[in-house]
Amino acid sequence: MSLPEVHLVAGTVGEALRLAPVALAMREQGRLTAVPVATGTDPDAVGQALAAFGLTPRITLPSGDGHAETMRRFDELWAVRTPAAVVVRDSLAPALAAFWRRVPVLTVDAGRRSGEFGSASALEPQRRLLAQVTTVHLAATPLAAMNLLDERVIPGDTLLTGGTAQDAAQLLATRTLAAPPRGHRTIVLGVPAERAEAIGPALRYLGGRYPDLEVVRAADFAPGLESATLLAQAYLVVTDDEDLVEEALAAYCPVLMIGFAARHAEALHAGSAKLVEPDPAAITSETADLLEHRVRRDAMALGGNPYGDGLAAYRVAQATAALLGHGQFPDPMPVKPTAGVAR
Repeated sequence: MSLPEVHLVAGTVGEALRLAPVALAMREQGRLTAVPVATGTDPDAVGQALAAFGLTPRITLPSGDGHAETMRRFDELWAVRTPAAVVVRDSLAPALAAFWRRVPVLTVDAGRRSGEFGSASALEPQRRLLAQVTTVHLAATPLAAMNLLDERVIPGDTLLTGGTAQDAAQLLATRTLAAPPRGHRTIVLGVPAERAEAIGPALRYLGGRYPDLEVVRAADFAPGLESATLLAQAYLVVTDDEDLVEEALAAYCPVLMIGFAARHAEALHAGSAKLVEPDPAAITSETADLLEHRVRRDAMALGGNPYGDGLAAYRVAQATAALLGHGQFPDPMPVKPTAGVAR
């Protein structure tokens, strides 16, 4: 008897890194057939990220020109090959296509909110719309679960699982521990090119004061093993990318976070991330402070990762199986941050 087929839809590298551990957990539990689906504007990059975990997309379906075309493509796919359930993160169009075909939708990292509803970014309204068609909301933190309750999501439809970025970091660590140390303190800069042009030179100026300092751009490293190795050895990450914040904290690397506090309130509360103004002088000053005072940097690292405990993928896989009638739903993640070890 064949196992129920579950499609895990990744439209970005960040989604692929978070859904890969779920696919592996489903394989290990043996109750479901996990089918990674690579979509988005660059499905090859998604496939490359999955490959770091020994996974290959079973289906590759590039997104269309807009949500309507992407929905049509997924509807045609699922008319022929209908899954028992679909797991997404931020991919609204596939979730809508599944919803209209009455296929259950599970959303990982559910309930993330930035408070930037009126900004140019489409993510906030997209995530709120996604919540309306989600069957089971798999929240990474209690705050994310509370956001869903505030939006009148039925409490019984939400499960606190933790975030799978921690699971991904631990899986990749088994292949990155043997990497040789870089021999200096590395600052990872994860910002768009236009912002890097302003911030990069300011940070590199610190090289005159700290000869062991190296500033590198996160975009210059391939997703998966190469990026995980970089974060595992980094002294500090400076970024406005909310995904990179989580990935750095999963590697117990402290973060100077450029942007709105609401994006990562949990990390700010834990002390593992610090908010900084989007000004080169302010960023350079905060960076210099952590370079000059190692104890402050290490205290941030000890704040740990409030977004997961390394067991989120197993909870997501178990919850998906339970939704489809195979076993029971897991217990929620204990509300206790994971402590890190300072390097």
